[in-house]
This record gives sequence, structure tokens and C-alpha cells, in this order.
Amino acid sequence: MRTIQAAHFVGVWGVSGVSIALCFGAPEVGPSAPERPRMFVETAASPVTGKTMVLRAGGNLQAALDAARPGDAITLPPGASFRGPFTLPRKTGDGWIVVRTADDVGLPPAGTRVTPADAAHMPRLESADGPAIEAAPGAHHFRFVGIEVRPTKGTFLYNLVQLGDRESRAEETPHHIIFDRCYLHGDPDKGTRRGIALNSRHTAVIDSVLVDFKESGADTQALCGWNGPGPFAIVNNRLEAGGENVMFGGADPAIPGLVPSDIEIRRNHFTKPVAWKEGTPEYRGTSWTVKNLFELKNARRVLVDGNLFEHNWAQAQTGFAILYTVRNEDGKVPWAAVEDVTFTNNIVRGVGAGVNILGRDAGPPGKSGLTRRLRIANNLFEDVGKGWGGSGILFQVLEGASDVVIEHNTGLQSGSIIMAEGTPHDRFVFRDNIVLHNEYGINGSGTASGSGTLQAYFPNATVKGNVIVGGAPDRYPPGNSFPASPGEVGFKDAAHDDYSLAPKSRFRNKATDGKDPGVDLLALRNGMAEKEP
Repeated sequence: MRTIQAAHFVGVWGVSGVSIALCFGAPEVGPSAPERPRMFVETAASPVTGKTMVLRAGGNLQAALDAARPGDAITLPPGASFRGPFTLPRKTGDGWIVVRTADDVGLPPAGTRVTPADAAHMPRLESADGPAIEAAPGAHHFRFVGIEVRPTKGTFLYNLVQLGDRESRAEETPHHIIFDRCYLHGDPDKGTRRGIALNSRHTAVIDSVLVDFKESGADTQALCGWNGPGPFAIVNNRLEAGGENVMFGGADPAIPGLVPSDIEIRRNHFTKPVAWKEGTPEYRGTSWTVKNLFELKNARRVLVDGNLFEHNWAQAQTGFAILYTVRNEDGKVPWAAVEDVTFTNNIVRGVGAGVNILGRDAGPPGKSGLTRRLRIANNLFEDVGKGWGGSGILFQVLEGASDVVIEHNTGLQSGSIIMAEGTPHDRFVFRDNIVLHNEYGINGSGTASGSGTLQAYFPNATVKGNVIVGGAPDRYPPGNSFPASPGEVGFKDAAHDDYSLAPKSRFRNKATDGKDPGVDLLALRNGMAEKEP
């Protein structure tokens, strides 16, 4: 069981005890470390202390939800369909109401991600008009276990599950709601705009599968939150959507000053089916709108660790997989910010471009807050660009982001290492990475690649300990290495995706911290398998 309330985590890196080598003078202070989530959602199952209500096929689920008291359970027969929409009512008391399949034996055990094949062991909640599940303001302590949630066949829905909407006070939002080993999906032919609207508090989606959230001409998400304070846990799920598989922000919150916060995103598989990509043998003929895999537009204290991000291509956007792009969507949220984000131990592969960072929303000063305090460390970026229609840029950094640290990553991309534009970036660190230089390397709008771009866009940056394959030493600060080809790096077995350094590699233990540069694959794999924060 995890500790949740007021669990404060100190960043795992910082200035203290670290020798920071600078390429252009010494700044007064080094980069600030991102703060990790202060709270985590408790997801361990609570025992049923009340009565168990057994519904048969055709039973009145809404009446059971209304009648249930905290501590009760409602069991539904697998294979039975219950037509909604259903509303989760607000109750008095903090005991959980559990809505679960009656097939405890057929459902995979807790901690195991379900697949669509497990639907045979699940009851179905469905709707042809409005969300299949909607939470009343302040509804709380509902847990769904082993439930399929879907539109009725041939129906397009805007939200499959609606947790909160336009509540104007944080205490009015739904809270303590968990989806555990559930199968949520849109209609395979018509699509659905959104899986779960996470405008709530203390909400978790764990060990579940959310697929077929797609639409032509509009953004879609498996999970999206814009008017919920958090905390949120998104752990060990398969997440498919056309627009943004997971997004926070994207619409102005109705709660003054709200920034969704304390977000844990671990061990998920973010993907888009290649059957949605025109020109592939698998393409099924519908041009669903495709943008990116993960985007933060308004979020704070976010931990993204041990995930697989794959299959994203240029279509409605330019193919970047990961976006940290602060947005004041309708001009009424000048406090919008993307800050304190830790992105570690992830694999990003089969995408048009890597990470896009926007320091401030476009428009006059004060239109939005900043993107700041980001750490991108110990990730593998593979098959970025070529074949996916994007620029192949590994990192794009625009409009004055601050305290961005990119370290110990391995990047195999077809385009630039970094593309910069707009306002310069403060306290930037690019350290101990293995990357391909390609034509432009570290490049900026209107500047020469290498030191010219660093001086213009990254004054007083730390750029050291990197292995820049194919780069020219005279164009970069000292303290970096420039093998002529990937073969000279000395990977153990690149043909089989083992990008650890072989014992005979001349770059072993040559990072600034005395370790190997690039990704530590053992730590990455442990992060993908880890179950606790």
C-alpha cells in the first residue's frame, strides 16, 4: 500500500554536489529541480464492509447506485448489458461503493492489465445518448472493477465517462473514483471523442485498456482533464486515441487559479494503431485526426516514468510525440503553466518527432505562465522521424522555457538534435546524452548550428559529456565527444535494440557523473516494471 497524503518527494538531481560545467560563463544559479507529486492516489482495494447487491441481467443499475451505501458492493453478471446513462450520486460517508463483475475467477488478478479478450468476463455499461457514466457534483468513493464501458453499437459519444464538468469550486468536483481492470472503448466504426473526462480529484485509472477514441476533424483523447485539481494516477494501462492519448489542459478551467496537479503516469502503453495511418498495408480507409501521444497544456508536478510511447505520425500536427506546450486556450487563464515535470525511464519509438517544449503561449506578455523545471532523463528515443512523416527533430525548444535539463538519453533520430526559436532559454542543461548529429545538430532559427545557436538561444547553458555522432568538434563546446558513426559508439547489440555500451566501448564511464553516457537500459527496464513510486 502506498503512502499518499502529504508525501513530499525531493527531486533526484540538483545543483548540490554536482559539478556543472558551463560553456559560456557562469550563471548566478543552476537549474532548479522539478518537484515531484506531493500526493499519490491510493489505489489498493478496500474490503466490502456492507451488503452485496446482486443484479441479474436486465436489473436496474441506476436504482442500485442510488440505494447503495458506503461500504456496499454491486455485482453484475458477465456478458450482461446495462443501458445508461448512469449517474453516480453524491453520498454521505467515506466508504467505497464497488461496482464489479461477478466473475472474480475469470478476471485477471489485481495489478495485471486486462486486454479486450477479458471482455467475456465483464458486464457492459453502455449508452446511446450522453455519457455511459456521469458523476454528480461531489460524488465520491466509487470503484469500478472488471467493467466494460462502451457506446451502443453504431453510436458516436462525446464523453464515454464524465467525471466533473464546469464546477466552479474544487470541493464541488467528484473525487475518489477508480477504474480498475476495466475495458473502455469507442465505437470501432464511428469512434468516440473522449474516454474519461478527468475533471475530478483523487482519481485513478489502473490496469485497464482504453481504445478506439477517434474522430475525423476533431481532437480525441483516451483521458483528458482540465477542470480537476488532482491528484491523478494513470498506471499500467493501454491507451489509444487519435488526437492526444492523454492530455491535461486544452480548455479553460472554471475553477479560478486551477492547474491540474500531482499527476502520476507510470508503466502505460501509449499507442495509435497503424491501421489509422494512410499508406500502410493495415490502413482501413478512415482518416482519423492524429496529433500526438501525450500533451501537457496546464499541469504541475507530473511524474511520467516507465512508459512506452509508440506510433505517432505527421497528420493534423507535425508528428511530435510528447508536447509540453503551455496554453491559455480562450484567453481567460493567464495562470496556465506547465511546470515541475519529471520524464524518466520511458521508450519513445516509431514517431515523427520527439519532444516539443513551448516556454510561453503566443501573444502579449502575461498571456500565460511558463513552462519550467522539466527533467528529461534516462529515456530511449528510437526510430524518430524516418518513415513517420515528421521532421525527425529530437527536441524542439521554443519561447523562453526555463530550467530544462535533458540528460542521459539515447536518441536515434533522423533530424536535428535540438531546434530552438523565439525568446532565449534560461538555465538549460544538455548533458551525458548519446545522439545523432545528422545535418544540423543543435540548431536555431537564423543561427549557425552548434555554438552559434547555443550563444543565441541558450546563454550560459551546460552542454557537456555528450556523445554526438557525426558532429564537428570545432562547432561545439569542449567536453563532448564526436564519433564518426554509430558503429564507433560501441553499443552492445544495436541490431536487437540493446543500446547499452559494450565493455570495450571507449565511452564507458565517460559521462560527467562517472557513469556511461546515454540511457541506462537496466534502470529503464526496472522503471517499466516498478509498481510503486
